[in-house]
Amino acid sequence: MDGERPHPESVSVEISGCSKDDARIVFDTLRACYASDRRADDVPRDYHEVRPTVWLGTFDVADAQQGECGPARLRGSVEADVQGGYWAIEQFRTTLDSLFTVHDLSTASGDQERELHVRLESR
Repeated sequence: MDGERPHPESVSVEISGCSKDDARIVFDTLRACYASDRRADDVPRDYHEVRPTVWLGTFDVADAQQGECGPARLRGSVEADVQGGYWAIEQFRTTLDSLFTVHDLSTASGDQERELHVRLESR
């Protein structure tokens, strides 16, 4: 197992149904907890006036940060689709619960992956 980890450790997050400001707050809050493909200067933007915008990010749950990982204030609610391996989703969900009030909208489980559809609100 030369350098391999025993389970998939990254989760992908799709954020929608919110303002670009709330999307940034969610991504910045999660980036304080985990390594991510989203940089600090990667600011969500609205791309179309009529069609809904979806913002994407990937977070490495095995690479937890020792920073300011704490609850954040949202202006409204944020819908998030989170997808990853079972272990990663379990870890990520625990983190979400510590940061936001989480409402489960739906879940889907596959052979190797699990998907959560949740609504996040300020704690």
